[in-house]
Amino acid sequence: MKVLWVLPAALVLIACSAAAPNTSPSPAPAASSTVATAPRASATTARPSTTPTPTPKATNKPKPHPISVQALINKKYDGHNLKLGRLLADYGAYKRYVITYRGDGLKISGVMNVPDGKGPFPVLVLNHGYIDPDTYFPGQGMPREHDYLARHGYVVLHTDYRGHASSDNDPNVDYELRLPYAVDTINAVKAVKSSKLPFLDKDRIGWLGRSMGGGVTLTALVVQPGLVDAAVIYASVSSMAADNWKQFYRPSEDRSRTNRRIARTYGLPDKSPEFWRAASPRPYFDRITEPVLVHHGTADDTCPIRWSEATVKALKAAGKHVTFVKYRGEGHTFERRWQRSIERTVAFFDKHLE
Repeated sequence: MKVLWVLPAALVLIACSAAAPNTSPSPAPAASSTVATAPRASATTARPSTTPTPTPKATNKPKPHPISVQALINKKYDGHNLKLGRLLADYGAYKRYVITYRGDGLKISGVMNVPDGKGPFPVLVLNHGYIDPDTYFPGQGMPREHDYLARHGYVVLHTDYRGHASSDNDPNVDYELRLPYAVDTINAVKAVKSSKLPFLDKDRIGWLGRSMGGGVTLTALVVQPGLVDAAVIYASVSSMAADNWKQFYRPSEDRSRTNRRIARTYGLPDKSPEFWRAASPRPYFDRITEPVLVHHGTADDTCPIRWSEATVKALKAAGKHVTFVKYRGEGHTFERRWQRSIERTVAFFDKHLE
């Protein structure tokens, strides 16, 4: 059997310019048939001024808030050392392995489905939705997608974000609004591109994210435009961080301590709207270069469809290539229309990863 699935972030800039000198040309002298004679040299030579002209002081751009999309844009990514571990299962059409890679000073674990055959095969990096890290196991989430995509000729790399399964821990992820998960998936792609595994087609790579993973995918797309060839998101969280905090953080008793820390340092959305906007991918949609396919059910009560409607509207306003498919009556988990959605997903990746 098989597995797979597909959405939060920040900014600041400043520019300065020195006053430009007046470059308007002086009126040209009237044409004359008389040849002008060179002026005589002055008996006294003007001395240069001993007062130096003040040099404008360089103005350094302020650093963006460390919890922001702009900080992620400025960050250096070093995903490397992708290792194929033990064989977990042989499903006939593909084999499933444990994998690890390194990036951002961490070891990140995951699983990889590798189709049988010579390859090289196009690669899809999957970004899973929220699962309690205390109960999460390697490769958990999107099992239907894992299986279907591998059977259709794709290597499926499912990354266990930091703090999940055997990945190294990062105790500040919730406080950092889960933005570090985007770092992990970017480094997964970087690790694929630097890998020597012969069955990986490094020139054909896509992202697929579900729910929270949809937000992870959108953030990664604005942070590293051009890194992949296409992306698909399912039932995504909002592309505005404040929406997600209100929906998932505010009502959670388990996050009360994190919420108090956020209120104390960043300020909550109503008090610090600029911070929350800067922690969101939507204001940076102009950076995206890849085609995006968005799936969402009209009956989703976990991630309301209005979030994807707003995301798609913003992508279109930025002139991006986006396809939006709504599934009437479908909930967050895509039970009835999943088959049709995955067929559309494969057709989309077949087209854009050719």
